[in-house]
Amino acid sequence: MAEKKYSAEDITILEGLDAVRLRPGMYIGSTGVKGLHHILWEIVDNAIDEASNGYADRVEVKLYKDGSASVEDNGRGIPTDIHPKTGVSGVEVVFTQLHAGGKFDEHNYSFSGGLHGVGASVTNALSEWLKVEVYRGTVYTMSFHSYYDEKKEKYMSGVPDEHLKDTKEKTEKRGTLVRFKPDAAVFDNVNFNFDVVSKRLKELAFLNKGLEINLVDERVPEDKKPIVVNYKFDGGLHDFAMYLNEGKTPLYLNPIGYKTEKEGILIEFAIQHTGEFTESLFSFVNNIPTPEGGFHETGFRTGLTKSLNDIGRSLGMLKEKDANLLGEDFREGLTAILSVKMKNVQFEGQTKTKLGNAEARVPVETATVEGINALFAKPENKPVFEEIIKKAQNAARVRIAARQAKEVARAKNSIDNLTLVGKLAACTGKKPELNELFIVEGDSAGGTAKQARVRQTQAILPLRGKPLNVEKKRIEQVLANEEIRTIISALGAGYGGDFCMDDLKYHKVIILSDADQDGMHIRCILLTFFFRYMRELINNGHVYIGMPPLYKVYKKDVVEYAYDDTELQKKIEIVGKGYQIQRYKGLGEMSADQLWETTMDPAHRNLIRVNIEDAAEAEQMVTALMGDRVEARKEFLAQNANFNKVDTFIDRVNI
Repeated sequence: MAEKKYSAEDITILEGLDAVRLRPGMYIGSTGVKGLHHILWEIVDNAIDEASNGYADRVEVKLYKDGSASVEDNGRGIPTDIHPKTGVSGVEVVFTQLHAGGKFDEHNYSFSGGLHGVGASVTNALSEWLKVEVYRGTVYTMSFHSYYDEKKEKYMSGVPDEHLKDTKEKTEKRGTLVRFKPDAAVFDNVNFNFDVVSKRLKELAFLNKGLEINLVDERVPEDKKPIVVNYKFDGGLHDFAMYLNEGKTPLYLNPIGYKTEKEGILIEFAIQHTGEFTESLFSFVNNIPTPEGGFHETGFRTGLTKSLNDIGRSLGMLKEKDANLLGEDFREGLTAILSVKMKNVQFEGQTKTKLGNAEARVPVETATVEGINALFAKPENKPVFEEIIKKAQNAARVRIAARQAKEVARAKNSIDNLTLVGKLAACTGKKPELNELFIVEGDSAGGTAKQARVRQTQAILPLRGKPLNVEKKRIEQVLANEEIRTIISALGAGYGGDFCMDDLKYHKVIILSDADQDGMHIRCILLTFFFRYMRELINNGHVYIGMPPLYKVYKKDVVEYAYDDTELQKKIEIVGKGYQIQRYKGLGEMSADQLWETTMDPAHRNLIRVNIEDAAEAEQMVTALMGDRVEARKEFLAQNANFNKVDTFIDRVNI
């Protein structure tokens, strides 16, 4: 075979925004619903940055009937003068050049969430069209659109319709308005979800004390008024902590907090303990959530532990002979919000979920110690810290007892593993990234799944009883539940603070339950367990919901499966006259072949990947729905449940 000529002309150079269109996942994570909202967040973050740096006090987001969205702030407005290197306006540079913006120079923005300089341009590249208005004494306008150029045989992304235009129209307004329409050729779904947008804007209002954020949804029937919500919290993080602890029993009435600046880093935190048993720490860097933590969280936890131990001794509650309490003791039942604003941020990845700046740890630790000590110095706070120390001491006693029980359990660990053999049908594959664990409701369905599976990569764990609802339970109660212990042992990665992703035996954990009330309850219980004790499993995208079909539509040799009532009508049309319908009441009604074909075969199955878009909102939802306060659950359902509508905001993927 002749060797193919390979020369410089074979090297493709992606110009302008071509790279974004070709590989959108590199810039926004995915082209599903998460990626769709990501391009909105990029524009919102730019507006919030103006507010965080003291240039704006109002932001408005609108959702329109044509599928577009707009973000307006009353900040300084994107620069409209000519850029010295490119020869075009600052507006054109910002929306057409990757890694261009005013945030690489700390003189323009002290703190910024949009540090990669790709936000506005990526949103433009992945939009059908985008329009900008800048208010700087007069109104400046510019528009862009994407289209396929048949002559060049390529897709042109975010092309300017013309250069920036000064309309000469005088205005007293200031700031920037950006309106764009996501491109349906890029995204799987181009409908912005009101709840997702609303929750993120509410979070931003909490994080930016006194900032007014309005959300307007015009996607309503003609005879209805647009939906308008307004968020403004003069209490900032204090209000945020109060909001997160709704439905919980606080240990002390009001959250306590502190704000300072250390080594050029603005550090603020608020804490409040409750009667719960788990820790809820929510951290942010330049208004960006960091659910995977980072050095700022490490510094905060270390500082909190050190200062509270010192306070315990100064109060005489910890004697000289007593060992220091551990951080986990002080954090039992803790709700904390940590907000850090700093320059030259290094996020791990464009999706910005973990802070990589090691230099943030010491200033945050110092600020935490200083803040806790300053709060303790106020006489009115002495009872607060007494309650915190008492709760930590009680947690320590339980921890020690649990450790002793764990040591006994370890001694008979080999016996426990032997008992698992009858439950867990392990796979033979040795590569965790290829292995799947199906957690199946009931012995009957578990037996069928064992027959249907591919032994090399698919393991089956039948649940013989309903797992424990871990909300409101201490860890020793959780570990006493046989089903929970079995799941922990099967996954092999530990739990809680000892959970280690590197030890995970299965990179897909698939919950497979019946499509009825009991099945939904089991899903909720398992997801609550993963959220509380293996959150990294969810954060890293390893938890899935299996989607067995509800109906089988068949006629002679023609067989179709439907996963909901809407799909049922389509399948009936495909099968045609003389069709018959079988309604599956449970997984146990399927044969091994049917279960494989519809639910377990990677080539044809539907899975829902579980993710946490907003950890703070997820925290409140889990507390309300899975906790023991009936009134909180009723209130949540009254406000959020729509029993006549199926939620379509689901990333349903073939994986």
